[in-house]
Amino acid sequence: MGGGVQVTELIVFLILFLAITVMGFMAGRWKAGDHMESLDEWGLGGRKFGSWVTWFLIGGDLYTAYTFVAVPALVFGAGAIGFFALPYTIVVYPLVFLALVRMWSVSRAKGYVTPADFVRGRYDSPTLALIVAITGIVATMPYIALQLVGLESVLRTMGLNGGGFGGHVPLFVAFLVLAAFTYQSGLRAPALIAFVKDALIYIVIIVAVIYLPSKLGGWSAIFGAADAKFTATPSKSDGILLNGSNQLQYATLALGSALALFLYPHSLTGVLASKSRNVIKRNMVALPAYSFVLGLLALLGYMAIAAGTKPVINAATGKPDTNTIIPALFSQQFPSWFAGVAYAAIGIGALVPAAIMSIAAANLWTRNIYKEYVNKGATPKQEAKQAKIASLLVKAGAVLFVVGIDPQFSIDLQLIGGVIILQTLPAVGIALYTRFFHRWALIAGLLSGLAYGLWLLYGIPNPGNGKLHFGGSALALSKVDVFGWHPFGASTVSFYVGFAALLVNLLVAVAVSLVLRAMKVTEGHDATVAADYHADDGPGTGSASTFEPGSTVSST
Repeated sequence: MGGGVQVTELIVFLILFLAITVMGFMAGRWKAGDHMESLDEWGLGGRKFGSWVTWFLIGGDLYTAYTFVAVPALVFGAGAIGFFALPYTIVVYPLVFLALVRMWSVSRAKGYVTPADFVRGRYDSPTLALIVAITGIVATMPYIALQLVGLESVLRTMGLNGGGFGGHVPLFVAFLVLAAFTYQSGLRAPALIAFVKDALIYIVIIVAVIYLPSKLGGWSAIFGAADAKFTATPSKSDGILLNGSNQLQYATLALGSALALFLYPHSLTGVLASKSRNVIKRNMVALPAYSFVLGLLALLGYMAIAAGTKPVINAATGKPDTNTIIPALFSQQFPSWFAGVAYAAIGIGALVPAAIMSIAAANLWTRNIYKEYVNKGATPKQEAKQAKIASLLVKAGAVLFVVGIDPQFSIDLQLIGGVIILQTLPAVGIALYTRFFHRWALIAGLLSGLAYGLWLLYGIPNPGNGKLHFGGSALALSKVDVFGWHPFGASTVSFYVGFAALLVNLLVAVAVSLVLRAMKVTEGHDATVAADYHADDGPGTGSASTFEPGSTVSST
């Protein structure tokens, strides 16, 4: 693979990128309502996406460029632990099946646009809703930045690998285009583009898993090469099989990631855009098909080992960029035109989720901060305008995020983001079934879980890049400290710290709820009723104008 610009790959990439740009601008007319001047139309696509559109939208939202780049790169670097993404995407759908149906129903009945809207109505607490909204925005920002990291890995592999500010110019251009068509077309743009993105991904992966093994000597040779590499590394956690030191980490990371996945605001945005409960049910059954593709993607990490692929050197840092492993593999093993198609698949795979994430963050800002605290009387048109501007600022912040820090650090921050968003489980997920927790107890638990989780994360080093703090999300049991007591002794077994933080969150929430209820502290008015959690599309089920942040909603 040469060090200059790969002209053929770049031309194919640009042709496909131009095609989805045109689609993005045209999407505003697709399934359009009378206007785009409301959050329901701009931020939720009119809440009328059917089964196929929803399937591609949610799939395009959850299976991101980071998934296509970082998961096989993790398998390339560490082996079996990288496959944690496979069981969690299998477990997540039956786990959240009923919860998402209930969230869709209550949101349709009451006109909720964000998870914080639901919290506001359920607990009559603008403060709790504000904390949930801020938590969602903070957890989403590094996730958006990671889409840029995935896109830059492709640009870097194609030879657009300059140092300094100039090296990021292609990225700026790509996201100016993204910002423009998202501003105009809202959620309809990523929904329409997701069809192209998924078609390209399926084609590329199916061809790769058929062609590459035959070229590399078969699966036996591929796994043999991977086993030889990990046997020679000093880390006991690396290998094509799990071992005693990382099995607990694998299990807790998979389950924790599954619980966190649909708490992310952008995940719920795709769900709330669906037109009926049955659409959600059908999608929860069909979405595991993506997990099959994810498993094939992960295997590309082992193929890169067998092929002797080396990561591209980042001209800005002078260090190998492990995120380029899979693009480099395609450049090395396939004809230039097909490598260009693969690059486009990854690049478009960055634009779709980045657009949805920025829209979700903008909805949170608009409904739960701007309208609640800045302009209580905002009209639907003012809300839409505010959300459009906020989405631009979110994307600009993500670009600055990537430019200003080491990309590897942004990957670590995404793991931190998962720990952060997991702390909203009691206020958002559990609240769909029970109102046992007191609203002030939920605030206390959420803040306690965040504080403890961040404290644990601060103490995690990353020997690979020399960082002493925030080096990942796995912690050895020996590091668990309960007021000076180490309950697990010197155990080297690692676990996902999000679980420990969530446990503290729940314990505090339960204890404070019991105390406040004994003290008869007012619990606020629940704006929802039992029938809201079973509402379906049709007359009498509510509309988007039913709920207004900052006002009391009638439960009748």
